[in-house]
Amino acid sequence: MIYPLIERKRAGVLAALVMLLCAGCQTPVETSLPEQPTAKTPVNLSPGDTVKLSFVGASELNQSQKIRADGKLSLPLIGEVTAAGKTLVNFQNELIRLYKPQLRNSDVVVTLESGIAQVVVSGAVRKPAKLAFDRPTTVFQAIMEAGGVNEYGSLRKVHLIRVVNGAQLTQVLDLRPMMSGKAISALYVRDGDVIYVPSGMF
Repeated sequence: MIYPLIERKRAGVLAALVMLLCAGCQTPVETSLPEQPTAKTPVNLSPGDTVKLSFVGASELNQSQKIRADGKLSLPLIGEVTAAGKTLVNFQNELIRLYKPQLRNSDVVVTLESGIAQVVVSGAVRKPAKLAFDRPTTVFQAIMEAGGVNEYGSLRKVHLIRVVNGAQLTQVLDLRPMMSGKAISALYVRDGDVIYVPSGMF
């Protein structure tokens, strides 16, 4: 009865030695990152976005429309509806409710056909520019698309300037944890955003 126990111990020690010896000769393996945001990530609709409407019970109403500058769409049977500022799911639920008195089957599927966010990235980045992104894109990704911070730049107090209800608001972000592999909440850019990367302290 003792021999099987000794054999198991020997096998365990041998396996540990093999792992230690091979550790020095293995090529580095990149740690897998969490799944990147996809089109399923909740994104607020904006003027200029093109949405596709698919009516389950009335395919003749199927269409694609670009959201106007005033944030609205002009739809059959129900007229003008505000789309901008709403998520796809919220807008879809609203349409189902509005079409309920009009259609026997009011189910409608709303998808984002194309959504471009034009963002200005300025300050201490390598390639300051006005860039266009397929959404969803994070603030950090936008900075990297502008070449990343230059030798004077700092991710400590990145300014995100956004117009909300006619007022220009600024949010200060600390993106340094991203560079050390720490997880932070992703903040997605919107059309018209300005991202300013300040210079670091000397």
